[in-house]
Amino acid sequence: MSERMTAYRPRRRGSADVDLLESTLQDYAFVESDTWRVFRIMSEFVDGFEHLCRVRPAVCLFGSARVAADNPYYQAARETARLLSQAGFTIITGGGPGIMQAGNQGAYESGGKSVGLNIDLPFEQTANPYQDIALNFHYFFVRKTMFVKYSAAFVIFPGGFGTLDELFEALTLVQTETISHFPVVLFGSEHWRGLLDWIATTLRTGGYISPDDVGLLQLADEPRDVVRLVAEGLRGLIGD
Repeated sequence: MSERMTAYRPRRRGSADVDLLESTLQDYAFVESDTWRVFRIMSEFVDGFEHLCRVRPAVCLFGSARVAADNPYYQAARETARLLSQAGFTIITGGGPGIMQAGNQGAYESGGKSVGLNIDLPFEQTANPYQDIALNFHYFFVRKTMFVKYSAAFVIFPGGFGTLDELFEALTLVQTETISHFPVVLFGSEHWRGLLDWIATTLRTGGYISPDDVGLLQLADEPRDVVRLVAEGLRGLIGD
């Protein structure tokens, strides 16, 4: 182990996921409370199902919460959402700032349906004002279920660990045929090229993925190309 690695520090209480997953908090009293926590989890599922059951077809936009409004990727996400809305799609984002706000803003300004699925975090995540439906979740896994269940395609803009998490979870579900093969489009070849090269060489050459798995990802540099790839990928799944 590297000497430079920082020592493990238990996460502080304060969010539902931390309290649920932190092993150092698993005393007897906490175990007793898990039984009742199930009802809160269930209520989040029910609330999400009731609010989102009529929003499809929808496209989910992911990306960094740290991107400012003058960033070219922000403007591209806003335009992409606008064009997708005009093509008849609901736009779903994580409901926060940055790329998420750009997606909601583009949909909202074009008169399309704009949905935000926010998450309680101790930093970064604050709800943006461009949402027709704004839901707040305590548990990441409930929120992720809503993204997958109610989206027909994912568009992934540049982002950090959270964005990569959503990307690879979607790919895993498509690869294992847990969900229908819907489009997963990466926006910004400059940002994603290194990752795509690594997938095509290291993963495929090493036999860690099948050759066909490389084709699960598509790349676009223009908002209009995103709309085209989404429409082509969904043809036959949700109708022409």
